[in-house]
Amino acid sequence: MKTQLPIALSNRHIHLSQKDLDVLFGEGYQLTKMKDLSQPGQYACEEKVDIVGSKGTIKGVRILGPVRSSTQFELSVSDAFSLGVKPIVRNSGDIKGTPGAKLIGPKGEVEIEEGIIVAARHIHMHTKDGEEFGVADKDIVDIKVGGERGLVFNNVLVRVSESFALEMHVDIEEGNAAGVKNGDLVELIK
Repeated sequence: MKTQLPIALSNRHIHLSQKDLDVLFGEGYQLTKMKDLSQPGQYACEEKVDIVGSKGTIKGVRILGPVRSSTQFELSVSDAFSLGVKPIVRNSGDIKGTPGAKLIGPKGEVEIEEGIIVAARHIHMHTKDGEEFGVADKDIVDIKVGGERGLVFNNVLVRVSESFALEMHVDIEEGNAAGVKNGDLVELIK
């Protein structure tokens, strides 16, 4: 049975709905792909926006495409504190009851009522990877990181789909605390 998989660090970013994209960049605006990301169909965009909270502003936050049904901010705990919002760890897409903030783009600004999350650590797996690792969609596993700052990440959500590529995602703060960089191998220990 397979046990090792690559890890990737996720920096702050925003997923926008088309409605909010239209307000920030102009009616009918289409995102400009800068580069593909590791997950099929996902990409970093040239476009950036500013996030304004009650205590501060984070300038130049990259947008990831394609557009989504709802706007979602994926920030670190430190980012949330600097904006003046309570950091809430959630799975991607689970934004109900989370804090919001103002977004400022080149053509306008929009107040987002909810959508700021600290993304829960998770693993993307293709269906064949799930079989090789002996796990299923929505399983919770532990991941061991070796090295000088080795540790165990508990409560890691497994997401299995035909459209995913094998990779664990943690936010930049967790990755730095573990002393890992993009592409390092970690071990699934269930």
